[in-house]
Amino acid sequence: MSKQLNISALNLVPVRAGTNASQAIEDMVDLAEHIDGSSYQRYWISEHHNMTSIASSATRILIKHILEHTKNIRVGSGGVMLPNHAPLVVAEEFGTMHAIYGDRLDLGLGRAPGTDMATANAIRRSNHDGVFSFKSEIEELKRYLSAVPTHVVAYPGQGTEVPLYVLGSSTDSAHIAADLGLPYAFAAHFAPAQMENAFKIYEDNFKPSDQLDKPYKMASLNVIMADTNEEADFIKTTHYQNILNLIRNTRGQLPKPVEDMEQRWSPREEQAVKSQFPIAFSGSKEKAMEELRLFQSQFNVDEIMAVSYIYDMDDLKKSYDLFEELVREYNAE
Repeated sequence: MSKQLNISALNLVPVRAGTNASQAIEDMVDLAEHIDGSSYQRYWISEHHNMTSIASSATRILIKHILEHTKNIRVGSGGVMLPNHAPLVVAEEFGTMHAIYGDRLDLGLGRAPGTDMATANAIRRSNHDGVFSFKSEIEELKRYLSAVPTHVVAYPGQGTEVPLYVLGSSTDSAHIAADLGLPYAFAAHFAPAQMENAFKIYEDNFKPSDQLDKPYKMASLNVIMADTNEEADFIKTTHYQNILNLIRNTRGQLPKPVEDMEQRWSPREEQAVKSQFPIAFSGSKEKAMEELRLFQSQFNVDEIMAVSYIYDMDDLKKSYDLFEELVREYNAE
């Protein structure tokens, strides 16, 4: 095998049915503490707004909270949606966390607002539309974090060189990541359709930078593992119901798993839900190993970021443990 596969975790901080935001944040920390010191490289938190089912609207506060409860794992944003934030303020906030917690920070950056347009308009500063200036704002942010003096100084921030990552779910972001010479994380857990083309564009057009001398490909993927395929199929019904609620525009808290989905969706809805779940590592280690080999034969990524919509925390931790074991065995082949 040509290279070792790294693994990480992405948490959207879902609010489980019958609980609240406080519990969701406790669950977020619980998982962080569980994988801290393992072979998971990093633990990232997303940014979403106007969603009562997800408690990750104040991403940087959650990152700070995780840093306080961990000692080893890198912690970061998956990502900061840059259209919503002034680059100077982001540099100052991450620079301040760097001053407190040291070099365990990652700064993943996205170009989407992380919400609907009405909420995006409520968030954005003045009439600024950062979606169309994403690349220049990354460059601005990078200058603030570098040791090179600037007219406007981010302090704390200047000289910290907090590593930047470009997030995306389309080929547009691949061009930006390649041109800036930054690691590229593709959101395949919800939008895998353009992943192959995006990675090809990224690799073909990559320009080395002071942060990275060759392409580094990351993919966030759904991971739902258990001791048996039957257990995983049961646990996975939480994710199925979650997608079904999105399709029906009846968003709610993360639902409990159910024994049977047949009475909950129509054949057309079942097809639509499962089409949103085309690439995943699901089932026992044996089944997931086949899926992993197939995935890597096609995409050969450097890092997989596990995303797991699992209701029960014990099942969630078990899934992350099994995935770690799976990748360890894969790397030993």
